[in-house]
Amino acid sequence: MVVAAKLGLRLRWGALAALVLSLVSVQLVARGLTSPLRAMARAAEAMARGEHGQRVPETSRDEVGQLAAAFNVMAAELETLDRARRDLVADAAHELRTPISALRAALENAVDGVQPADLPALLAQVERLGRLADQLLDLSALEAGAVALRRRPFPVGELVAGRDVALEAPADLLLHGDADRLLQVVDNLLENAARHAPGSPVVVRAQPAGDGVRVEVEDRGPGLPPGDAERLFDRFARADRSRTVAGSGLGLAISRSIVELHGGALRAEPVAPHGCRMVLELPGAR
Repeated sequence: MVVAAKLGLRLRWGALAALVLSLVSVQLVARGLTSPLRAMARAAEAMARGEHGQRVPETSRDEVGQLAAAFNVMAAELETLDRARRDLVADAAHELRTPISALRAALENAVDGVQPADLPALLAQVERLGRLADQLLDLSALEAGAVALRRRPFPVGELVAGRDVALEAPADLLLHGDADRLLQVVDNLLENAARHAPGSPVVVRAQPAGDGVRVEVEDRGPGLPPGDAERLFDRFARADRSRTVAGSGLGLAISRSIVELHGGALRAEPVAPHGCRMVLELPGAR
């Protein structure tokens, strides 16, 4: 009887110890599973307050670890978008300030009787503001994919029709895309060349390239500063920061968005000994 009692006591203590060990193990496992989730919850709350630099540790390779990795990717993208939004607002405010200041000064002088209003100059500033607003709306719609393209085959010569510029291209070369939008791109490139390389001859070339068409707009101006070939396509970017150049700095950003919407590419290349070549890779008409 005594032996049986001792054995029963040991079994009960053993069962109790196993139960306690099981509870501790479950608690540790639960803590290990929920700790990354709690970290993500805290990071999400911070991001909701605008703190987009939040990241969570990726401590495992299971589903929770994959979720943490995806959360970090999302956080990085949100941080990039938020930085781009802030930069866009700051740049747009800077660009708007110049014509608004000119208008205010001219109108104050006219009201005070210091100087009569120069109506053509005032109209030019108002038109500048209108162009900037239109370009911002255009760029926003393009980047959101909210622009419908009216694609059709058309001869490459339509891109320079009515422009005083030389075209070197096969007469039967066809593009396939929205002619109005692609004409907008070439107009931007030609105006950019005329602005930064006044008096320089500008040549437009087009030739087949695989299943598409390669279009080049080349000038013999001062060329590109080192490292600026890609920065040119940023919003409000200018090749020469040391001088004031007419234009909003949105033309090349809009042009690249239009070309990419067609499934093409737009890039800048230096020309030896000096000059700049804008290269468009566009779909051709088969």
